[in-house]
Amino acid sequence: MTQNREPREFNAGVADRAAATVRRLQALPLPAGLYVVATPIGNLGDITLRALAVLARADVLYCEDTRHSRTLLAHYALARPTRPYHEHNAARQRPQVLAELAAGRSVALISDAGTPLVSDPGYKLVRDAAAAGFSVTALPGPSAPLVALISAGLATDAFLFAGFLPPRRNARQRRLEELKAVPASLLFFEAPSRLADSLGDIAAVLGDRDAAVARELTKLNEEVRRAAPAELAQWAAEATPKGEIVIVVGPPVARSVTEEAISARLAPLMAGMSLSDAVKTVAEELGVPRKRVYDLALARQRRTD
Repeated sequence: MTQNREPREFNAGVADRAAATVRRLQALPLPAGLYVVATPIGNLGDITLRALAVLARADVLYCEDTRHSRTLLAHYALARPTRPYHEHNAARQRPQVLAELAAGRSVALISDAGTPLVSDPGYKLVRDAAAAGFSVTALPGPSAPLVALISAGLATDAFLFAGFLPPRRNARQRRLEELKAVPASLLFFEAPSRLADSLGDIAAVLGDRDAAVARELTKLNEEVRRAAPAELAQWAAEATPKGEIVIVVGPPVARSVTEEAISARLAPLMAGMSLSDAVKTVAEELGVPRKRVYDLALARQRRTD
């Protein structure tokens, strides 16, 4: 039986140590260079002490949306010059940022939420800054895809973040076909208005795998729903969930295919096409390694000869 616990006494030492750490970091000079700073997904308490110290000292902050970032900056009493850097003005702003770096300034780049460059436009800035010989420092922190993966309870030994799926069904299904054989968990961003349709296509193309929908991560209405894609598609169509969403789909389920089954499928194909084409077709249809099919095809060919 679960017992109610009394709230722990406030530990002033923790707050004092955190404040002392920030003060110590703020007292250090911030070398010139580009700082890519992860910020909270939603819960403002998720920012790191190091990130606060960099944002407090940087000569200028480039934000995906300066209005959105103002909430974070105001919460931590950070008063620094801010400028916009987003997908619509990135090509125009990059030369300006590089000029500031050339002038020996420290520049911080933040996104609206989470780690910059993950489905954001900043990678070209990092590429050009590094190519020009400027220091580039990444400060780790919150990332919605990783939080979703960890919360989903699916395989984490190999995963692929695939961004947003195409909005139109035919293109979306083609993209899923490309990802179908990837031996890893798949992570997608998705808009609420397309969630049910995307989950339906995931069910149709990727099949009956383990999956999860993570919504409003680190926020008040955080929800992680775990089920097969078809079940999640039905839920999304009926509940019409809102907010920022990450879909996580488990890796392909390993199939047990006997040599007899492979040989039986090879026989008619080898009679009408080249050995390599027959091997490729059977490997893809049965979801088995091509080398295994090739070895069986060679053995069959030798027996026939």
